[in-house]
Amino acid sequence: MGSAAAYHLARAGRKVLGLDRFASPHPFGSSHGQTRIIREAYFEHPLYVPLVQRAYELWAELEHESGRKLFQHTGGLMIGRPDSAVVSGALRSAREHHLKFELLTAAELGRQFPAFRPADDMVAVWEPRAGMVFPERCIEAHLRLAGKHGLELRFDDPVSRWEPVPGGVRVVSATGQYEAGQLLLTAGSWTRSLLADLNLPLTVERQIQFWFEPKKSAFFRPDRCPIHIWEHGPGRHFYGFPDLGDGLKIAGHHEGQTANPDSINRAVSPEEVEAMRALLRQFLPDADGALRSAVVCMYTNTPDHHFFIDRHPAHAEVLIASPCSGHGFKFSSCVGEVLAQLIVNGDSRFDLSLFRHRWQSGPDRGGQSD
Repeated sequence: MGSAAAYHLARAGRKVLGLDRFASPHPFGSSHGQTRIIREAYFEHPLYVPLVQRAYELWAELEHESGRKLFQHTGGLMIGRPDSAVVSGALRSAREHHLKFELLTAAELGRQFPAFRPADDMVAVWEPRAGMVFPERCIEAHLRLAGKHGLELRFDDPVSRWEPVPGGVRVVSATGQYEAGQLLLTAGSWTRSLLADLNLPLTVERQIQFWFEPKKSAFFRPDRCPIHIWEHGPGRHFYGFPDLGDGLKIAGHHEGQTANPDSINRAVSPEEVEAMRALLRQFLPDADGALRSAVVCMYTNTPDHHFFIDRHPAHAEVLIASPCSGHGFKFSSCVGEVLAQLIVNGDSRFDLSLFRHRWQSGPDRGGQSD
Protein backbone atom coordinates (compact mmCIF):
# COMPACT_ATOMS: atom_id res chain seq x y z
CA MET A 1 0.00 0.00 0.00
CA GLY A 2 2.85 2.39 0.82
CA SER A 3 4.75 1.96 -2.43
CA ALA A 4 1.56 2.34 -4.48
CA ALA A 5 0.49 5.46 -2.59
CA ALA A 6 3.96 6.97 -2.96
CA TYR A 7 3.78 6.36 -6.70
CA HIS A 8 0.39 8.03 -7.11
CA LEU A 9 1.29 10.96 -4.87
CA ALA A 10 4.61 11.58 -6.61
CA ARG A 11 2.96 11.32 -10.02
CA ALA A 12 0.41 13.91 -8.85
CA GLY A 13 3.30 16.32 -8.25
CA ARG A 14 3.37 16.11 -4.45
CA LYS A 15 6.62 16.25 -2.51
CA VAL A 16 6.85 12.80 -0.92
CA LEU A 17 9.27 11.22 1.54
CA GLY A 18 9.00 7.46 2.03
CA LEU A 19 10.45 5.81 5.15
CA ASP A 20 10.84 2.03 5.41
CA ARG A 21 12.29 0.08 8.31
CA PHE A 22 13.76 -2.36 5.73
CA ALA A 23 15.14 -2.15 2.18
CA SER A 24 12.13 -2.78 -0.03
CA PRO A 25 11.13 -5.20 -1.48
CA HIS A 26 12.00 -7.41 1.49
CA PRO A 27 10.95 -10.75 3.03
CA PHE A 28 10.06 -9.47 6.52
CA GLY A 29 6.47 -8.31 6.15
CA SER A 30 3.39 -9.38 4.21
CA SER A 31 4.33 -8.73 0.58
CA HIS A 32 6.83 -11.41 -0.38
CA GLY A 33 6.58 -14.94 -1.73
CA GLN A 34 6.55 -14.45 -5.54
CA THR A 35 2.79 -14.51 -6.10
CA ARG A 36 -0.51 -13.16 -4.78
CA ILE A 37 -4.02 -14.08 -5.91
CA ILE A 38 -6.20 -11.53 -7.65
CA ARG A 39 -9.89 -12.37 -8.06
CA GLU A 40 -13.08 -10.51 -8.84
CA ALA A 41 -16.01 -12.52 -7.39
CA TYR A 42 -14.94 -11.46 -3.92
CA PHE A 43 -16.40 -13.77 -1.29
CA GLU A 44 -15.48 -11.49 1.63
CA HIS A 45 -17.98 -8.76 0.62
CA PRO A 46 -19.42 -7.30 -2.62
CA LEU A 47 -18.10 -3.85 -1.65
CA TYR A 48 -14.60 -4.97 -2.64
CA VAL A 49 -15.55 -5.71 -6.26
CA PRO A 50 -15.34 -2.15 -7.68
CA LEU A 51 -12.00 -1.72 -5.92
CA VAL A 52 -10.51 -4.87 -7.41
CA GLN A 53 -11.88 -3.99 -10.84
CA ARG A 54 -9.99 -0.70 -10.66
CA ALA A 55 -6.94 -2.61 -9.37
CA TYR A 56 -6.95 -4.74 -12.53
CA GLU A 57 -6.87 -1.58 -14.64
CA LEU A 58 -4.05 -0.04 -12.64
CA TRP A 59 -1.94 -3.21 -12.65
CA ALA A 60 -2.23 -3.23 -16.44
CA GLU A 61 -1.18 0.43 -16.61
CA LEU A 62 1.76 -0.19 -14.27
CA GLU A 63 2.80 -3.23 -16.28
CA HIS A 64 2.84 -1.14 -19.45
CA GLU A 65 4.68 1.77 -17.84
CA SER A 66 7.27 -0.41 -16.12
CA GLY A 67 7.86 -2.81 -19.00
CA ARG A 68 7.69 -5.78 -16.62
CA LYS A 69 5.21 -8.65 -16.41
CA LEU A 70 3.23 -8.04 -13.22
CA PHE A 71 0.09 -10.16 -13.78
CA GLN A 72 -0.62 -13.64 -15.10
CA HIS A 73 -4.11 -14.78 -15.97
CA THR A 74 -5.09 -18.29 -14.86
CA GLY A 75 -8.78 -18.16 -13.96
CA GLY A 76 -9.82 -19.04 -10.44
CA LEU A 77 -11.78 -21.59 -8.42
CA MET A 78 -13.53 -21.00 -5.09
CA ILE A 79 -14.14 -24.51 -3.72
CA GLY A 80 -16.26 -25.65 -0.80
CA ARG A 81 -19.66 -26.91 0.20
CA PRO A 82 -22.62 -24.95 -1.20
CA ASP A 83 -23.22 -23.13 2.11
CA SER A 84 -19.54 -22.33 2.72
CA ALA A 85 -18.50 -18.68 2.94
CA VAL A 86 -16.11 -19.08 0.00
CA VAL A 87 -18.82 -20.39 -2.34
CA SER A 88 -21.86 -18.46 -1.12
CA GLY A 89 -19.87 -15.21 -0.84
CA ALA A 90 -18.36 -15.54 -4.32
CA LEU A 91 -21.82 -16.20 -5.78
CA ARG A 92 -23.25 -13.18 -3.96
CA SER A 93 -20.58 -10.84 -5.34
CA ALA A 94 -20.80 -12.33 -8.82
CA ARG A 95 -24.57 -11.91 -8.95
CA GLU A 96 -24.67 -8.43 -7.41
CA HIS A 97 -22.05 -7.15 -9.86
CA HIS A 98 -23.16 -9.22 -12.88
CA LEU A 99 -19.83 -11.00 -13.19
CA LYS A 100 -19.21 -14.00 -15.39
CA PHE A 101 -18.96 -17.25 -13.46
CA GLU A 102 -19.74 -20.95 -13.70
CA LEU A 103 -20.86 -23.23 -10.88
CA LEU A 104 -19.26 -26.68 -11.11
CA THR A 105 -20.14 -29.89 -9.31
CA ALA A 106 -17.35 -31.92 -7.73
CA ALA A 107 -17.43 -34.34 -10.67
CA GLU A 108 -17.26 -31.50 -13.22
CA LEU A 109 -14.39 -29.89 -11.33
CA GLY A 110 -12.41 -33.15 -11.33
CA ARG A 111 -12.96 -33.70 -15.05
CA GLN A 112 -11.97 -30.19 -16.08
CA PHE A 113 -9.04 -29.87 -13.65
CA PRO A 114 -7.61 -33.33 -12.87
CA ALA A 115 -5.22 -31.94 -10.23
CA PHE A 116 -8.17 -31.36 -7.90
CA ARG A 117 -9.94 -34.02 -5.81
CA PRO A 118 -12.84 -32.31 -4.04
CA ALA A 119 -15.18 -34.14 -1.68
CA ASP A 120 -18.36 -35.36 -3.35
CA ASP A 121 -20.50 -32.72 -1.62
CA MET A 122 -18.28 -29.81 -2.68
CA VAL A 123 -18.90 -27.40 -5.54
CA ALA A 124 -16.70 -24.78 -7.20
CA VAL A 125 -17.28 -21.26 -8.48
CA TRP A 126 -15.20 -20.72 -11.61
CA GLU A 127 -14.32 -17.10 -12.29
CA PRO A 128 -12.55 -16.48 -15.60
CA ARG A 129 -10.74 -13.21 -14.79
CA ALA A 130 -8.79 -14.41 -11.76
CA GLY A 131 -5.04 -14.85 -11.75
CA MET A 132 -1.96 -13.78 -9.88
CA VAL A 133 0.21 -10.71 -9.44
CA PHE A 134 3.92 -10.78 -8.63
CA PRO A 135 4.36 -8.70 -5.45
CA GLU A 136 8.09 -8.06 -5.40
CA ARG A 137 8.01 -6.90 -9.02
CA CYS A 138 4.96 -4.72 -8.34
CA ILE A 139 6.58 -3.00 -5.36
CA GLU A 140 9.82 -2.45 -7.26
CA ALA A 141 7.91 -0.98 -10.21
CA HIS A 142 5.89 1.40 -8.03
CA LEU A 143 8.99 2.62 -6.19
CA ARG A 144 11.19 2.94 -9.27
CA LEU A 145 8.58 4.91 -11.20
CA ALA A 146 7.76 7.03 -8.14
CA GLY A 147 11.44 7.89 -7.96
CA LYS A 148 11.27 9.21 -11.51
CA HIS A 149 8.52 11.55 -10.32
CA GLY A 150 10.61 12.84 -7.43
CA LEU A 151 9.91 10.46 -4.56
CA GLU A 152 12.64 10.51 -1.89
CA LEU A 153 13.12 7.12 -0.25
CA ARG A 154 14.95 6.26 2.95
CA PHE A 155 15.41 2.53 3.52
CA ASP A 156 16.51 0.81 6.74
CA ASP A 157 15.19 3.82 8.63
CA PRO A 158 12.48 2.67 11.07
CA VAL A 159 10.08 5.26 12.43
CA SER A 160 9.91 5.36 16.22
CA ARG A 161 7.15 7.93 16.73
CA TRP A 162 5.26 10.85 15.28
CA GLU A 163 3.64 13.92 16.82
CA PRO A 164 1.38 16.74 15.64
CA VAL A 165 2.98 20.14 15.11
CA PRO A 166 1.51 23.42 13.87
CA GLY A 167 0.65 22.94 10.21
CA GLY A 168 1.21 19.21 10.11
CA VAL A 169 3.16 16.42 11.71
CA ARG A 170 6.70 15.59 12.82
CA VAL A 171 8.09 12.08 12.28
CA VAL A 172 11.06 10.75 14.24
CA SER A 173 13.06 7.93 12.67
CA ALA A 174 16.34 6.20 13.41
CA THR A 175 18.26 8.77 11.35
CA GLY A 176 16.44 12.04 11.88
CA GLN A 177 13.29 14.12 12.19
CA TYR A 178 11.04 15.20 9.35
CA GLU A 179 8.04 17.53 9.12
CA ALA A 180 5.25 17.44 6.57
CA GLY A 181 1.71 18.62 6.07
CA GLN A 182 0.28 15.10 6.17
CA LEU A 183 1.40 11.63 7.28
CA LEU A 184 0.34 8.36 5.69
CA LEU A 185 0.90 5.28 7.88
CA THR A 186 1.09 2.01 5.92
CA ALA A 187 3.14 0.12 8.48
CA GLY A 188 1.49 -3.30 8.24
CA SER A 189 2.37 -5.42 11.24
CA TRP A 190 3.96 -2.41 12.98
CA THR A 191 0.79 -0.28 12.72
CA ARG A 192 -0.27 -0.78 16.32
CA SER A 193 3.10 0.31 17.72
CA LEU A 194 2.82 3.64 15.87
CA LEU A 195 -0.75 4.23 17.05
CA ALA A 196 -0.57 3.33 20.72
CA ASP A 197 -3.01 6.12 21.59
CA LEU A 198 -5.78 4.35 19.66
CA ASN A 199 -5.25 0.95 21.29
CA LEU A 200 -6.28 -0.75 18.05
CA PRO A 201 -7.47 -4.38 18.34
CA LEU A 202 -5.01 -5.61 15.72
CA THR A 203 -3.25 -8.96 15.85
CA VAL A 204 -0.27 -10.20 13.87
CA GLU A 205 -0.62 -13.76 12.60
CA ARG A 206 2.24 -16.01 11.51
CA GLN A 207 1.61 -17.62 8.11
CA ILE A 208 3.62 -20.14 6.10
CA GLN A 209 3.89 -20.38 2.32
CA PHE A 210 5.01 -23.78 0.99
CA TRP A 211 6.34 -24.87 -2.40
CA PHE A 212 6.07 -28.58 -3.28
CA GLU A 213 7.40 -30.45 -6.30
CA PRO A 214 4.33 -31.96 -8.00
CA LYS A 215 4.32 -35.66 -8.78
CA LYS A 216 2.54 -34.93 -12.06
CA SER A 217 3.92 -31.61 -13.23
CA ALA A 218 1.64 -31.38 -16.28
CA PHE A 219 -1.42 -31.07 -14.02
CA PHE A 220 -0.05 -27.95 -12.35
CA ARG A 221 1.04 -25.80 -15.30
CA PRO A 222 -0.63 -22.37 -15.39
CA ASP A 223 -2.73 -23.39 -18.39
CA ARG A 224 -4.17 -26.38 -16.48
CA CYS A 225 -4.14 -25.25 -12.86
CA PRO A 226 -5.96 -22.03 -11.96
CA ILE A 227 -5.53 -20.25 -8.66
CA HIS A 228 -7.71 -21.95 -6.08
CA ILE A 229 -9.15 -21.26 -2.63
CA TRP A 230 -10.67 -24.09 -0.61
CA GLU A 231 -12.94 -24.00 2.40
CA HIS A 232 -12.35 -27.58 3.50
CA GLY A 233 -14.20 -27.20 6.81
CA PRO A 234 -16.31 -24.46 8.39
CA GLY A 235 -14.06 -21.40 8.49
CA ARG A 236 -10.96 -23.42 7.49
CA HIS A 237 -9.20 -22.42 4.30
CA PHE A 238 -6.15 -23.03 2.17
CA TYR A 239 -5.18 -21.66 -1.21
CA GLY A 240 -2.77 -22.41 -4.02
CA PHE A 241 -1.15 -21.40 -7.29
CA PRO A 242 0.09 -23.21 -10.39
CA ASP A 243 3.73 -24.24 -10.66
CA LEU A 244 5.77 -21.46 -12.24
CA GLY A 245 9.00 -23.46 -12.09
CA ASP A 246 9.70 -23.34 -8.36
CA GLY A 247 7.02 -25.83 -7.34
CA LEU A 248 3.34 -25.63 -6.49
CA LYS A 249 2.76 -22.87 -3.95
CA ILE A 250 0.20 -23.66 -1.24
CA ALA A 251 -0.68 -22.02 2.09
CA GLY A 252 -3.23 -22.04 4.87
CA HIS A 253 -5.37 -18.99 5.51
CA HIS A 254 -6.04 -17.61 9.00
CA GLU A 255 -4.78 -20.70 10.81
CA GLY A 256 -1.51 -19.27 12.10
CA GLN A 257 -0.20 -18.40 15.55
CA THR A 258 -0.35 -14.90 17.01
CA ALA A 259 3.10 -13.34 16.75
CA ASN A 260 5.24 -10.29 17.44
CA PRO A 261 6.62 -8.84 14.17
CA ASP A 262 10.01 -8.15 15.77
CA SER A 263 10.52 -11.67 17.13
CA ILE A 264 8.41 -13.91 14.90
CA ASN A 265 9.60 -17.49 14.49
CA ARG A 266 10.69 -17.78 10.86
CA ALA A 267 11.67 -21.45 11.08
CA VAL A 268 9.17 -23.96 9.67
CA SER A 269 8.84 -27.20 11.63
CA PRO A 270 8.43 -30.74 10.21
CA GLU A 271 5.03 -30.86 11.92
CA GLU A 272 3.90 -27.79 9.99
CA VAL A 273 5.05 -29.33 6.73
CA GLU A 274 3.19 -32.55 7.52
CA ALA A 275 -0.01 -30.66 8.33
CA MET A 276 0.07 -29.11 4.86
CA ARG A 277 0.89 -32.47 3.27
CA ALA A 278 -2.25 -33.90 4.87
CA LEU A 279 -4.35 -31.36 2.96
CA LEU A 280 -2.48 -32.09 -0.26
CA ARG A 281 -3.02 -35.82 0.08
CA GLN A 282 -6.74 -35.25 0.56
CA PHE A 283 -7.44 -32.61 -2.09
CA LEU A 284 -4.38 -32.35 -4.39
CA PRO A 285 -2.71 -35.76 -4.15
CA ASP A 286 -0.52 -35.29 -7.21
CA ALA A 287 1.06 -32.23 -5.59
CA ASP A 288 2.43 -34.20 -2.64
CA GLY A 289 6.02 -34.36 -3.79
CA ALA A 290 9.28 -33.09 -2.34
CA LEU A 291 9.21 -29.87 -0.35
CA ARG A 292 11.08 -27.23 -2.36
CA SER A 293 10.91 -24.38 0.17
CA ALA A 294 8.83 -22.81 2.94
CA VAL A 295 8.71 -19.15 3.92
CA VAL A 296 7.07 -17.36 6.85
CA CYS A 297 5.11 -14.15 6.35
CA MET A 298 2.60 -12.19 8.42
CA TYR A 299 -1.03 -11.18 8.36
CA THR A 300 -2.11 -8.13 10.33
CA ASN A 301 -5.74 -8.72 11.24
CA THR A 302 -8.65 -6.57 12.24
CA PRO A 303 -11.34 -8.36 14.28
CA ASP A 304 -13.71 -8.59 11.31
CA HIS A 305 -10.92 -9.16 8.73
CA HIS A 306 -11.94 -6.10 6.70
CA PHE A 307 -9.43 -3.38 5.85
CA PHE A 308 -8.72 -0.31 7.96
CA ILE A 309 -8.52 2.95 6.00
CA ASP A 310 -9.35 6.15 7.86
CA ARG A 311 -8.09 9.41 9.29
CA HIS A 312 -6.80 9.39 12.85
CA PRO A 313 -9.84 10.36 14.95
CA ALA A 314 -7.90 13.05 16.83
CA HIS A 315 -5.36 14.10 14.18
CA ALA A 316 -6.87 14.59 10.73
CA GLU A 317 -3.42 15.15 9.24
CA VAL A 318 -2.67 11.42 9.78
CA LEU A 319 -4.16 8.88 7.37
CA ILE A 320 -4.02 5.21 8.36
CA ALA A 321 -4.11 2.45 5.74
CA SER A 322 -3.86 -1.28 6.18
CA PRO A 323 -3.85 -3.72 8.00
CA CYS A 324 -5.39 -5.89 5.34
CA SER A 325 -6.04 -9.15 7.22
CA GLY A 326 -4.28 -11.36 4.72
CA HIS A 327 -6.15 -10.38 1.55
CA GLY A 328 -4.87 -6.94 0.62
CA PHE A 329 -2.06 -7.10 -1.90
CA LYS A 330 -4.25 -7.50 -4.98
CA PHE A 331 -5.89 -4.17 -4.10
CA SER A 332 -2.71 -2.20 -3.50
CA SER A 333 -2.60 -0.56 -6.93
CA CYS A 334 -6.12 0.79 -6.37
CA VAL A 335 -5.76 1.53 -2.65
CA GLY A 336 -2.60 3.50 -3.42
CA GLU A 337 -4.60 5.64 -5.81
CA VAL A 338 -7.40 6.00 -3.24
CA LEU A 339 -4.95 7.07 -0.53
CA ALA A 340 -3.42 9.67 -2.83
CA GLN A 341 -6.89 11.03 -3.60
CA LEU A 342 -7.74 11.20 0.10
CA ILE A 343 -4.56 13.15 0.80
CA VAL A 344 -4.81 15.48 -2.20
CA ASN A 345 -8.59 15.92 -2.54
CA GLY A 346 -9.97 14.71 0.79
CA ASP A 347 -12.30 12.13 -0.72
CA SER A 348 -12.58 9.12 -3.02
CA ARG A 349 -15.20 7.88 -5.47
CA PHE A 350 -15.20 4.45 -3.82
CA ASP A 351 -17.35 3.33 -0.92
CA LEU A 352 -14.90 2.95 1.97
CA SER A 353 -17.51 2.67 4.73
CA LEU A 354 -16.56 -0.92 5.55
CA PHE A 355 -13.00 0.18 6.34
CA ARG A 356 -13.55 3.07 8.73
CA HIS A 357 -12.37 3.12 12.33
CA ARG A 358 -14.98 0.99 14.08
CA TRP A 359 -13.65 0.06 17.51
CA GLN A 360 -14.20 1.53 20.94
CA SER A 361 -11.11 2.63 22.83
CA GLY A 362 -10.50 0.71 26.01
CA PRO A 363 -7.83 -0.83 28.21
CA ASP A 364 -4.69 -2.00 26.49
CA ARG A 365 -5.30 -5.50 25.16
CA GLY A 366 -1.60 -6.31 25.08
CA GLY A 367 -1.27 -6.42 21.29
CA GLN A 368 0.88 -9.09 19.78
CA SER A 369 2.58 -11.84 21.72
CA ASP A 370 5.13 -14.47 20.87
